[in-house]
Amino acid sequence: MRVMVLVKATADSEAGTMPSTEMLAAMGQFNEALVQAGIMQAGEGLHPSARGRRVAFDGATRTVIDGPFAPVGELVAGFWLWQVKDMEEAVAWVKRCPNPMPGPSEIEIRPLFEMADFGEALTPELAEQEARLRETSARA
Repeated sequence: MRVMVLVKATADSEAGTMPSTEMLAAMGQFNEALVQAGIMQAGEGLHPSARGRRVAFDGATRTVIDGPFAPVGELVAGFWLWQVKDMEEAVAWVKRCPNPMPGPSEIEIRPLFEMADFGEALTPELAEQEARLRETSARA
């Protein structure tokens, strides 16, 4: 099972407060343990939403919205992509994570859709196209 682990933003992360050396070291050790366990596939921190953009869709209309965005607690400050056996394993790993922020914070775990989840809507042609895309992006 693949999951996306979302580190929720806080007022500190949205203000651009950088982590301390101690936090970087602790998170580095945690990430190393994830890699050694064969769980971590990707992970990155994100700049504050003030440096981001959103594109709103309404039919054929596209509207670009400059950051910052609110409310802060609904934003994402960083993420991991993990391969785990089940949600319980993902929760166990998150519980081992150093607190990613200087104060109270939250981490959200969301399962990714797998091809089998789409049922009959995923035709053999679409499945083949998806497999080609994944193979091409893995080589890039």
